Amino acid sequence: FPGSHDSFSYWVDEKSPVGPDQATAVKRLARISLVRKIMKKWSVTQNLTFKEQLEGGIRYFDLRVSSKPGEIGKETYFIHGLFGIKVWDGLQEMNSFLEQHPKEVIFLDFNHFYAMDDSHHHFLINRIRSAFESKLCCVECVEYVTLLYMWEKKHQVLIFYHHPLYQEYPFLWPGNKMPAPWANTTNVHKLLQFLETTLGERSRYGTFHVSQAILTPRVKTIVRHLIRGLKNTLVHRNLPMILNWVKAQKPGVMGVNIITSDFVELVDFAATVIALNNLLLEEDEPAT
Repeated sequence: FPGSHDSFSYWVDEKSPVGPDQATAVKRLARISLVRKIMKKWSVTQNLTFKEQLEGGIRYFDLRVSSKPGEIGKETYFIHGLFGIKVWDGLQEMNSFLEQHPKEVIFLDFNHFYAMDDSHHHFLINRIRSAFESKLCCVECVEYVTLLYMWEKKHQVLIFYHHPLYQEYPFLWPGNKMPAPWANTTNVHKLLQFLETTLGERSRYGTFHVSQAILTPRVKTIVRHLIRGLKNTLVHRNLPMILNWVKAQKPGVMGVNIITSDFVELVDFAATVIALNNLLLEEDEPAT
């Protein structure tokens, strides 16, 4: 499955306050509007909306969520340095696509939460239930969850929720069912080595697996290339090599499962990942 990293970041608001995911020093600096403009250049990892990503083949979404400290109510927002759209608006956009494409299945991975107490979580979880209703797939043995299983049950959405409250809701899958090891490097060769190593260590059964084919800027990277931003500094130059790694992969047990990228439209990312499934079809064909 093709996925996007920080999937919601196509719309982060440079006029919004800096999010609680940032250090106090950054929050102070960000009182200067120019600093927030620069932050946006490094916070945005996608150009496409949820609808456009879905239409382009993306099926796994990496989601970070926060309340707005000081705001009345329990509303939650997507966040990556700066605040994005309300989670509810994003869920509705996705559900609209699913209504029009009843055989499509998506993975929503809620893996970072900020400034949220239990009441915020219950509010968010009820939003998720209201958005998707019977489309939600309850927790099941991972090996049972085939496309045929999903179609028979008329399920289209798997929600992974990295917070202990998942235990109270049958449609929330625990975060440990969606491990996503992170290389945390600016070096493409180290990234590819990390992806190889973690594939070799992945669980044989019982979990999904995310290969995060992304490079992460360090503070000195940002300082050296302030104006250029993430896309022009790290992504453009290295995506072709990352895509070559993807083309060489095999799916299946101990192989790739879900692969995520920044700026998924810059190369033929989704089509390349989807095409790997043909290798599974070839294995299933009887020998002639």
